[in-house]
Amino acid sequence: MENQDETLVALQELIQVVAKLRSPDGGCPWDLAQTAQTLMPYVIEEAYEVVDAIKGGDKGAIAEELGDLLLQVVLQAQIASESGEFSLKEITQGISQKLIRRHPHVFGDVSVASVDEVRQNWEQIKAAEKGEASPDAQKLSAKLGRYGRTLPPLTAAMKISQKAAAVGFEWENIQGVWDKFYEELREFQQALAEETPERQQAELGDLLFAVIQLARWHHLDPSAALQGTNQRFVQRLEKMEAAVDRPLSDYSLDELETLWQQAKAQLAKEQ
Repeated sequence: MENQDETLVALQELIQVVAKLRSPDGGCPWDLAQTAQTLMPYVIEEAYEVVDAIKGGDKGAIAEELGDLLLQVVLQAQIASESGEFSLKEITQGISQKLIRRHPHVFGDVSVASVDEVRQNWEQIKAAEKGEASPDAQKLSAKLGRYGRTLPPLTAAMKISQKAAAVGFEWENIQGVWDKFYEELREFQQALAEETPERQQAELGDLLFAVIQLARWHHLDPSAALQGTNQRFVQRLEKMEAAVDRPLSDYSLDELETLWQQAKAQLAKEQ
């Protein structure tokens, strides 16, 4: 087992490196220009890269990506500490205390008989901590609003529709879902032809939400589905590039379509 002291030394070294990068005296111009807001895309990107590395199963890649994610935590803490908001110390103390509070069956005298009971206790304690036991916080709209603010859009849309359906806000059959999809498709097409970019964006969102309802009714995961499509698209482009000796931009649209179909057929055979 790793020596705990060595781990603390390594963490302290990272903290010092980040502090040096943010130092007005000889620090990095890019790091100095960053704010908590400008770093938000990197937090999301690094979290997804951790997930991708875990899926790939490469231990070295997992460790590297976790390091990149940890860097984002330390950077956020450094920026906040510079303006006296909070520090890494407060972050770590806060999460430790939260874990102790939310695991009374480990750190207290509560008994549990199953994983479900652990989850129920966790949610009850969490709700009490965040003041979500109040009547307003218990309203469905308040709960769904939190999903919309804190989850990736596809995940949030699925979660919101699931919770709404659970209280009866649901179509009677799948035909109603299809009707809604075609209705939103027509409205999107009309918006593209006649409406402002803002209305077009809104109608696109409505159409995507309708697609997610179809996925929900058929027990499909829209996030996984889109991720699979992204991967297949890149794999087909890779096959196309492997089959030619010039950049793809040198080929006509008809030639590219032929290469695309060949790549698609080749991947289908390999699978």
